[in-house]
Amino acid sequence: MALEIERRFLVRGEEWRPLVRWQAQLQQGYLASAADGLTLRVRSDGRSGAWLTLKYPAGGIARAEYEYAIPAEDAGALLARSREMVVKCRYGLDLPGGDWVLDVFEAGNAPLVIAEVELASADDPVTVPSWCAVEITGEGCFSNAALARRPFAAWSAAEQEPWRRHIDGP
Repeated sequence: MALEIERRFLVRGEEWRPLVRWQAQLQQGYLASAADGLTLRVRSDGRSGAWLTLKYPAGGIARAEYEYAIPAEDAGALLARSREMVVKCRYGLDLPGGDWVLDVFEAGNAPLVIAEVELASADDPVTVPSWCAVEITGEGCFSNAALARRPFAAWSAAEQEPWRRHIDGP
């Protein structure tokens, strides 16, 4: 079992683009998710990479994570059974202080752009780039499972408004 310790941020603008090292188109289907934070998902990059992942809270911002590579055909079959889905383009970023990735969401979750930094410890210092508009660590409505269940486009204008100020700018 691995521990996933990450902080997450809503992103504004395009200043992150020069920092991109790699990118992958991802499709994530949720096979199970519970209110207590337990999720079982399948993820595919549409080529040869596919994974089955089980996560659950492990205290604070840490989550226990069990992740296994699976055959692409199995991922396709499981994605076909998933009623809750997220599609996004993931970018690996060249930034210090942890493993940074940035997700540009598509379909019902556009225009969300979320940056994540994986840390070795919850108290690791993080230099947050200026294009990270607001921290959303612990905001359950922005978990991938929650966005699969209820995409941003399905939120009411009143629900979106406090977050749009950070996404769209002043």
